[in-house]
Amino acid sequence: MQIEDLRIYVAVIQTGNFTAAAEQLMLSKQYVSRRIAALEASLGARLLNRNTRKLSVTDSGQLFARHAQRILDDVQAAEQAVSGQRQALRGSFRLSVPMSFGISHLSPYIAEFLSLHPGLQFQVELADRHVDMVGEGFDMAIRIGTLPDSSLIARRLGEFRRVICASPAYLQGAGAPRTPDELREHRCLRYGRESQTGWELFQGDSRQVVPVHGPMVSNNGEMLRDAAVAGLGLILLPEFIVAPALARGELVTVLEAWQPAALHLNALYPQHRQRSEINRVFMAFLQDKLQQATS
Repeated sequence: MQIEDLRIYVAVIQTGNFTAAAEQLMLSKQYVSRRIAALEASLGARLLNRNTRKLSVTDSGQLFARHAQRILDDVQAAEQAVSGQRQALRGSFRLSVPMSFGISHLSPYIAEFLSLHPGLQFQVELADRHVDMVGEGFDMAIRIGTLPDSSLIARRLGEFRRVICASPAYLQGAGAPRTPDELREHRCLRYGRESQTGWELFQGDSRQVVPVHGPMVSNNGEMLRDAAVAGLGLILLPEFIVAPALARGELVTVLEAWQPAALHLNALYPQHRQRSEINRVFMAFLQDKLQQATS
């Protein structure tokens, strides 16, 4: 077994097939296939199930992939430490980012970071789902809001204010709510679990959770914003999603004396990535950029 075999195997897992892995590593598909077969023979275990349409990973293959990635991470860290070039970052980095935030905020930051570190190759997935960090080979996930309990390491990057707003046309017809309780009588466009939990609002030390109802529930902030602009009801969303519509007068904030809790922005990564120099430098870069943007 060679280090090259581990790199090839991890590339096959991350790309999903031999052809894409060969292209990424600039090798022939035949060579990749031979090395995977030799790796399975040396281990005495089947790592991948192959058929004409799909490549799937066995349980043994998943376990081996996790250990292989850790070995590659340690080798990379050792090479960087010995060469004394810790800032000359090299290698691939797989990142999961929420759709709305990735497009509106992170896209230019990632482009700038890659221009500063041309030896890196980023694979960025824009998705609001909770990814399997280890099983799917992600190095880091950026997430907004409450984090589920897990073995992942979380690092705070910043926070975002949320606002309640609606279109002038909606407010002209329905009136603006003056207290949290009046939200019960309004059409409210809800994000995800808010349909079960209601809207949680704060005024100093006072807290109220108000059940809300309305014509739409979605896990996409842009869709809810556009529905509010069309006059369908009130929304409670991060300010970065609605800021352009507020600036144009398409939406107006209401109930400003009662504020939703700010949303925390976190970087999540597996425990075996905590020594990664790419993780450390990228998180420091994001923290600096986000602090500048919100100051």
